[in-house]
Amino acid sequence: MFTIYVYVLDTLADWELGYVTSELHSGRFFKKGAERVSIKTASYSKEPIHTMGGLTALPDCLIDDIAVSETSVLLLPGADTWNDPRHNSIIKKASEFLSSGATVGAICGATAALANYGLLNNRPHTSNGQGFLKMVSPGYEGKSFYVDKPSVTDGNLITASSTGALLWAKQIIEHLDVFQSDTLEYWYEYFSTGKAKSFFALMQTLPRDTEK
Repeated sequence: MFTIYVYVLDTLADWELGYVTSELHSGRFFKKGAERVSIKTASYSKEPIHTMGGLTALPDCLIDDIAVSETSVLLLPGADTWNDPRHNSIIKKASEFLSSGATVGAICGATAALANYGLLNNRPHTSNGQGFLKMVSPGYEGKSFYVDKPSVTDGNLITASSTGALLWAKQIIEHLDVFQSDTLEYWYEYFSTGKAKSFFALMQTLPRDTEK
């Protein structure tokens, strides 16, 4: 079973996590036989954090409690507070994840934190623009690996810009292989276009209980 660790910090950008956490937690579109996923919030302390949208979250565990394994996933959301030194520990943990083959998903401001630590210097990635990374991440030297797309997958690293939350969610779900491929395509099509026919096609892909 996959364990998804969501790092929470003050000013967390609520909307960037919405698609991926809701689908992984609910399992409503999971393919037949896919195991449920455990989601845990983690932070540098057990104190409540306050999101950009004004919500309060109480971390489930501390950074030291995060287990690094091939069935672990670390999600790093955007926030305006990534330059706080208290977050250095989670970036070091992200480095452990990447080195061990575990998955890291980073979006918006979190990509800048990875860049500043040198984790984007030698692998394809994206963010809010090359200029953004150069401006806010002194340790960034990965210009030649920058990909100008909303979300980019490179093995066990999935990065996204602040506008790439939907595609980021799609790529994370695909990486975990918990949706049928056609379910995932129609899911993405429906949420990116809003077309009723895409929703109907999505529902047609879901496994049906044949027991009477």
